[in-house]
Amino acid sequence: MIITIDGPIATGKSTIAKTLAEEIGYIYFDTGAMYRCLTYAYLKEKIDLDQPEEVTAFLDRFQFDVKIRHRERFYYVGEEDVTDQIRGSEVTEAVSIVSAVPEVRERLVNIQRELAIGVNAVFEGRDMGTVVFPDAKIKIFLVGDPEIRARRRYEEVRKKYPKDTEGLTLQKVLEDINERDRKDTTRAISPLKQPEGACVIDTSNLTVDEIVFKILEFKDSLRTHIPPTE
Repeated sequence: MIITIDGPIATGKSTIAKTLAEEIGYIYFDTGAMYRCLTYAYLKEKIDLDQPEEVTAFLDRFQFDVKIRHRERFYYVGEEDVTDQIRGSEVTEAVSIVSAVPEVRERLVNIQRELAIGVNAVFEGRDMGTVVFPDAKIKIFLVGDPEIRARRRYEEVRKKYPKDTEGLTLQKVLEDINERDRKDTTRAISPLKQPEGACVIDTSNLTVDEIVFKILEFKDSLRTHIPPTE
């Protein structure tokens, strides 16, 4: 069974999806990290995104991997551990551009669907319940007040990525989030939107445990049995 969790940036998708997956014994996939890894690689290689041939050629040699150590996930591009780099401001600002490239989305969507074959998993992203897995039994859509989301993101950057804090202000983060929301919801390909039949949860003033509880309540309300993992 596939559970999808979608929503805009800084609504807590990754933490909630990971916690839910651990709670019910499912595999957790952060599809946003895939796009971020590819964005990091494009920036590093200085690929011109306006040149479809360059984009496609690079996709053919792009190497992405996830390694799990002590229950933590580490993301690799080739042999390079890019776990911290992909959450930096440069990648964050560019990932919407990369994810809007048709060739990129087609390739990564195919990979995501292949990863889902024969497994019980929680897939987190922005178009999981609308494009990648439209027939998923359980779809979750997270929302949140932009100012609260901005503060979350601001504190996260200050704590985890201090190198990116020079000149960073809460107001700048809020502006970036509003602009990211605009890009994600208006892009021509796979725009961010609420999946049909999804449970909408406002994460603004809820704890992670409270949100996971709401998701499990929604699952029970559908009388959907989550099959045990093998």
